[in-house]
Amino acid sequence: MAHGAGGKATRRLIDGLIAPLLMRDAYDAHESLGDAATVDVDGAAVAITTDAFVVTPLRFPGGSIGDLAVNGTVNDLAVSGATPIAMVVSFVLEAGLPTNVLEAEVRAMAQAAACAGIAIVGGDTKVVEHGKADQMYITTTGIGRRRPGLVLGSRQVQPGDKIIVSGPIGDHGITILLARGELDLEADLQSDTRSVFPVVEALVRAAGPGVRWMRDPTRGGVATTLNELALDSGFGVHLLEELIPVREEVRGACELLGLDPLHIANEGQFLTVVAAEYAEAALAAMGERAALIGEVKNEPAGSVLVTTGYGGSRIVDMLVGDPLPRIC
Repeated sequence: MAHGAGGKATRRLIDGLIAPLLMRDAYDAHESLGDAATVDVDGAAVAITTDAFVVTPLRFPGGSIGDLAVNGTVNDLAVSGATPIAMVVSFVLEAGLPTNVLEAEVRAMAQAAACAGIAIVGGDTKVVEHGKADQMYITTTGIGRRRPGLVLGSRQVQPGDKIIVSGPIGDHGITILLARGELDLEADLQSDTRSVFPVVEALVRAAGPGVRWMRDPTRGGVATTLNELALDSGFGVHLLEELIPVREEVRGACELLGLDPLHIANEGQFLTVVAAEYAEAALAAMGERAALIGEVKNEPAGSVLVTTGYGGSRIVDMLVGDPLPRIC
């Protein structure tokens, strides 16, 4: 299960087996695989991303597997500097799945696609025996057009650059955990699933020349995503804990469960690194929920350092294990 959690085990699996064998020509050990790949088609830079969604329960406060599948695909394209254009969808359905459950998710996908401005142009459907698919799995492939002149990646990052998050973290992962009903906890909380493309567009318009890197911190959370940035860039990532936006409901649940909000999945937020002179413009463009949470520095190289409100500091590693399986 840890190999699918988006943390250390996932990275070892990809870097040690999958990418070297399947992507020999495209794989770069010094630049982690991003949220979308770029291919050149007759001179046009096209972004392609693929994803699988195995969330349980299928429906949860704030969303469902259907709109999550669309928003997750759109967001991977958006943070890769691409305008989402079209996507194809595959369903793996368990025999005996009620028709009204399937219809609800298809409608959710249609509504999410219309809101995000992406066309669903094809797909596939498979049915497996009862007990083999836990109701429904959805896989997607999205295609987008890369924005000319926008170069993103860990190699663009420099010491002194600022780190910004688009909004409160941890909402999705904790919402899913509470929706399972396995814990005697109640909280007025819902998933943050949404398309981040409008916010990304506003950011690029306001601070395009200064935007160095973007990622959406889904599985593994903010900590894992920024650890990947630190490892790939060779620089240190410094965060100020008191500046990181976390709802009290998320913070309280994490404290009770012994979890770190920085490791909890998000589905409607993204991280960006911008040049210091563009930080104010970026924050203004991204809206009132956005927050400047840290800075890139030379040391500690390849690590994420968090300074607490009491002045102490701690190294935050990638997610180890899988404390919240089946969240996206």
